[in-house]
Amino acid sequence: MRRETQNILLILLGGALLKIAFTGDYLRYVKPSQQLWVIGGGAVMVALGAIAIGRDLLAARAAAAAESTGDGCGAEHHHSARAAWLLMVPVLAVFLVAPPALGSDSVTRTQARAPQSSAARDAAAFPPLPDEEVVPLAVSDFVARAGWDENGTLTGRTVSLSGFVVQDGGSTRLARMVISCCAADAFPVTVHLAGGSGSELAGLEQDSWIEVTGQVVPGTATRQNSYTPDLTLQSLRQIPTPQNPYEF
Repeated sequence: MRRETQNILLILLGGALLKIAFTGDYLRYVKPSQQLWVIGGGAVMVALGAIAIGRDLLAARAAAAAESTGDGCGAEHHHSARAAWLLMVPVLAVFLVAPPALGSDSVTRTQARAPQSSAARDAAAFPPLPDEEVVPLAVSDFVARAGWDENGTLTGRTVSLSGFVVQDGGSTRLARMVISCCAADAFPVTVHLAGGSGSELAGLEQDSWIEVTGQVVPGTATRQNSYTPDLTLQSLRQIPTPQNPYEF
């Protein structure tokens, strides 16, 4: 690959990083705390590419002045590099079209599991839920409590959860992807939706986002079912896809 193509690819890749950093699309790949690193990486790549192009232009002008006698070889030299520009097509695709966040396909291909944090391994680490009629919880917190909390802090409590729909073999689940650093280490946590109208659940579109309220069915989150607790539905409504689709 010619140096000119390499430099332009470097600028485009850096520009793509800056674009997703400022539009918020970076949240599809990394945690919010990584934004400054994404911006820094993109800025460095753009700067390096621009500096390299500037140096090459100066070198080309000097070479042209030295070859002012003109033997016609310069045009042939540039013609041989045209095919290399085709390598810019996939880079432009990344720049213009951001892939979606991980969704139901990742859930069905990956075994769901309860978060294996120190809190998940220590029943005493689960504090009582707030004294509210409906308690909003992260799906990962709900799944961890359902599978590991020996004190039963979820029992008899109505909670609110939000996530995307996974339709799999006649079963409807609410899911979230949990990441530690970036989308590469993501794993799913899921909740089986029980009760309510079967037709209403079956009619939910794959990967659509919903918010539900309900109560856990005690003892349903086990190792045998990959720590997927049952939630007896009380209400369900569809919501827009959040800008930040992951839990941490």
